[in-house]
Amino acid sequence: MKYIIKDFVYYLKKEKGLSKNSIDAYERDIIQFFDYANDIYGIKKVKEVDRIHIEAYLKKMKRKHISTKSIARKLTSIKNFFKFLLLEKEIEEDITKEFQTPKIEKHLPTVLSIDEVLSILEGIDLSTPLGLRNKALIELIYGSGLRVSELLNIELKDIHLNQAYVIVLGKGNKERMVPISDMAVKAIREYLLNGREKLKKIMRTDILFLNQSGTPLTRQGFFKVLKKLSKDANIDVECSPHTLRHSFATHLLENGIDLRSLQTLLGHEDISTTQIYTHISQKRIKEIYNETHPRAKEENK
Repeated sequence: MKYIIKDFVYYLKKEKGLSKNSIDAYERDIIQFFDYANDIYGIKKVKEVDRIHIEAYLKKMKRKHISTKSIARKLTSIKNFFKFLLLEKEIEEDITKEFQTPKIEKHLPTVLSIDEVLSILEGIDLSTPLGLRNKALIELIYGSGLRVSELLNIELKDIHLNQAYVIVLGKGNKERMVPISDMAVKAIREYLLNGREKLKKIMRTDILFLNQSGTPLTRQGFFKVLKKLSKDANIDVECSPHTLRHSFATHLLENGIDLRSLQTLLGHEDISTTQIYTHISQKRIKEIYNETHPRAKEENK
């Protein structure tokens, strides 16, 4: 069994081009399912798995009140694994094709207002190397709508300040060129001149954004930085790096960008993923209308 899972992992990496996080999630889901099948039914080979085993596994997760989103992801992993088994002729029939992935209720992501983004930026202490780094981080992720993984994996060679663009490695190891705002160019230049060299210390690395130890800034490290900055700016909502990406997309839509251009900037493979921002934009416009138009709401009498 472990050799087949190992082949599946190789297939996801080399042929499907998935990210490490996605591959790890697939592998974890498959191992958890077969651990269950082995413990409960004594199954040791993929050919021994039947529909009833998968049904029982799904029911068990529902009884344990695992979220619909997590169940959907685990079922997707199992279905993709069995498609791979059929492709490799390890099985003669895909027993998962009749299983319907449960519908997930979509929640609109949190978005900051332009004033809230500005308040975060204005609260940064620019007298320290870390402050210069933080300014460059937030100007870049908000100004270009990058994923946090794309942002933190940027190397010095990827930044082209004179031409105002950056090369990032997105999902599926796909490279794309993303424009950089003038404010981000200015902040990155200041960080490179007066911040990064002081943080670099002994370790040699080409990663653009470093922590106080001189090593590459981690996802957790950036979360902590942003949490403190948003708290200092008296922002009530939970603010994450992805919140800034959502804000970037929403603010562009509110100012007239077309969906196809936004899709390209965000690196979305499917435009349906980009369309969620039209719902956010419409919601915000309605809120602004209700707050500002004198006849939008009936007065309480």
